[in-house]
Amino acid sequence: MKKILILIALSLSTLTLIAQNTYSNTLTENEIREGWELLWDGKTTHGWRSARTTTFPTKGWSIVDGTLKVHSSDGGESTNGGDIVTVKKYKNFILKVDFKITKGANSGIKYFVDSDMNKGAGSAIGCEFQILDDENHPDAKNGVKGNRTLGSLYDLITSKRGENFKFDKDAFNTAMIVVNNNHVEHWLNGTKIVEYTRNNQMWNALVAYSKYKDWPDFGNLPDGRILLQDHGNEVYFKNIKIKTLD
Repeated sequence: MKKILILIALSLSTLTLIAQNTYSNTLTENEIREGWELLWDGKTTHGWRSARTTTFPTKGWSIVDGTLKVHSSDGGESTNGGDIVTVKKYKNFILKVDFKITKGANSGIKYFVDSDMNKGAGSAIGCEFQILDDENHPDAKNGVKGNRTLGSLYDLITSKRGENFKFDKDAFNTAMIVVNNNHVEHWLNGTKIVEYTRNNQMWNALVAYSKYKDWPDFGNLPDGRILLQDHGNEVYFKNIKIKTLD
């Protein structure tokens, strides 16, 4: 009888571990049933390329122990490896990305990116989930009312900092971006911190007073690539998953 109880306890423990999915860059059976896909396999550069060329950068990025590492550089934004984007374009989706910063780091996750419009210097243009060390990077104090801080829709909408806001700059944190037609949400570690609607008069007015005012129809594309930013600081990404919506 004791052996049976022990076996049942072990089985339940195993099921719990499977449900939590402590393994990086993998999908649980439940995630597969729900339609989730790995956007990065944790081993190769398959599915990703430079925002400026058709191949993956030859420098500035590396794969280290199941993480995508952005290398620091003295040149600044997109002067080393440059941004990387998905080969495919996405319209309606839920995107999850685990990220870890280093002291003073600046980076971002962009969406609705049209890399064909970005052949010059600097980062490719798109709506951005800001990744930033607010305490040690000066950009946190720029912009308007904190709209360049961690989790914000960069230079447009400030992330909410309620009692449920959680961030550990010494560990991996989970960013989630939800796009359902024109409705968009930013989540950080399970808490919704930004919500907006694009392709309307209010959105266009907001863009008109931002750094994106000179980009035609910014943020209103029907689809676009997903981008991980090289801002010249050391940042890590893993567990990049996407669920496409109808």
